[in-house]
Amino acid sequence: MAVGKIQSYRDLEVWQQGMGLAENCYRLTKPFPKEEVYGMVSQVRRAADSIPANIAEGYGREYRNQYIRFLRIAQGSLKELETHLLLAVRVELITDHKAQPILTQCESTGKLLRALQKT
Repeated sequence: MAVGKIQSYRDLEVWQQGMGLAENCYRLTKPFPKEEVYGMVSQVRRAADSIPANIAEGYGREYRNQYIRFLRIAQGSLKELETHLLLAVRVELITDHKAQPILTQCESTGKLLRALQKT
């Protein structure tokens, strides 16, 4: 992102990170067993999709308190995603080695979300 005025939610670093996180979750879950398509795959992807979607929706709201509300929803979706990933490791759908980079992305995105809520 170029330094300058934010003209769209797409200019927000947190939205960009959220999109990258969602994209990585799609890649991570692609090789999951077919019986998980409506289970863990769906849950991980839905939670991941919700993060940038709620950032964008909040940005489009008229009032600051509405924006903050959607940032909090995105934060909740982020924690939901982390939980699904940790469970996927526990039930051996993925290795800890594969989960860690995405969990690190979650941490980074969460920091940006919390900072944005305070500005």
